[in-house]
Amino acid sequence: MLDKILNALSQMSGWIVPLAQSAQVTLALSVISVILGIIGGVFIALGRISRNGFLKKICGAYIFIFRGTPLLMQLYFLWMALPLAIPALTLQNRFVAAVIAFSLNSAAYQAEIIRAAIQSIDPGQMEAARSLGLSYGQAMRLVIIPQSIKRLVPPIGNEFIMVLKDTSLVSMISLVDLMKKTMQLQSSTATALVYLPSAVMYLIFTGVFTWLFNRLEKHHARYE
Repeated sequence: MLDKILNALSQMSGWIVPLAQSAQVTLALSVISVILGIIGGVFIALGRISRNGFLKKICGAYIFIFRGTPLLMQLYFLWMALPLAIPALTLQNRFVAAVIAFSLNSAAYQAEIIRAAIQSIDPGQMEAARSLGLSYGQAMRLVIIPQSIKRLVPPIGNEFIMVLKDTSLVSMISLVDLMKKTMQLQSSTATALVYLPSAVMYLIFTGVFTWLFNRLEKHHARYE
């Protein structure tokens, strides 16, 4: 029994380097997608609460489409279906395709998070800012949005963890992330043990980022 355990540990130690290398793709995809999703989400959220009826409907439709369809379907559409419909939009790089798909999807979810945070601010804050001579845009940028940041940290942290785990879907378009490398090693070694160190890596990543977002939340809570 001890020999089997030592042999399994020796085998798993040889997988650490290739798994760690592929994990860089997972982390890069997660961080870039969430950052771009936040940027896009801000504009979509502002569109959702604007007084322009047409813009509000467009932003609402965007959120409905990307939240109402599976992320995997969006990934497939961008990588395989869209080039067939519009050849000029063919993407040659799998990582770029994954970033675009994940960013567009994340933006829809984060737009609702940001919208809810903005609308949770006392309306009197906007009235006070406007009475001081600030325009609507200035009031949002200088008064409302800064106050809503501390309320955004927990849900955005949850969104990041979800994106981090959902990156495993990119294995379906043969992008070699942590999940795809795990599947390749499992196929070449004919053992499912490779899923153990892979799962541990996912747990480490989610644990570290959960801790970071908790610290960030506590930091902003000091100013309440």
